[in-house]
Amino acid sequence: MSKLPFLSRAAFARITTPIARGLLRVGLTPDVVTILGTTASVAGALTLFPMGKLFAGACVVWFFVLFDMLDGAMARERGGGTRFGAVLDATCDRISDGAVFCGLLWWIAFHMRDRPLVIATLICLVTSQVISYIKARAEASGLRGDGGFIERPERLIIVLTGAGVSDFPFVPWPPALSVGMWLLAVASVITCVQRLHTVWTSPGAIDRMAIPGKGDR
Repeated sequence: MSKLPFLSRAAFARITTPIARGLLRVGLTPDVVTILGTTASVAGALTLFPMGKLFAGACVVWFFVLFDMLDGAMARERGGGTRFGAVLDATCDRISDGAVFCGLLWWIAFHMRDRPLVIATLICLVTSQVISYIKARAEASGLRGDGGFIERPERLIIVLTGAGVSDFPFVPWPPALSVGMWLLAVASVITCVQRLHTVWTSPGAIDRMAIPGKGDR
């Protein structure tokens, strides 16, 4: 969860808990909500962003990202989630993030034809996956790989705000997309370095590993 106060777990819990209870009462499960939220978010990003409807796309994606957060509230109401649910949620987050940047990349590359902004978007696309992978791979090795300047909530706020403001009704500010994307690109690279440093300084990080035999591969 984000370090920003207004994005804290407690702040969301006041909103999501009553909704989560209602969804559980009608028979939905956290995994179903995860899949529904991701599907809608991906569909919105890959439909609206390539058409240049950046404000509408940002609103749709943000709504379903918030909807997707209900799965955690539902799991807590049921007394805890499952390991599969945690993996599914993380996987769907990566798919949703990738769809956002791919949708914007299509518009930037084929309609705006802004090559520097294409580079910034590609950096954001790659680092959004790498940031999460560093943490997952580190934890699988018993090391720390969390923290850093930018996490998923901040990433989505920056890119969706930039996209939305650039196409804001009546008073759009087109440079907002470029400003947001370059800001996110730089911050994401810094976060990758920060997380790698956290892994490197974790106890046992530089211990030698046994070389796997042929039968272990």
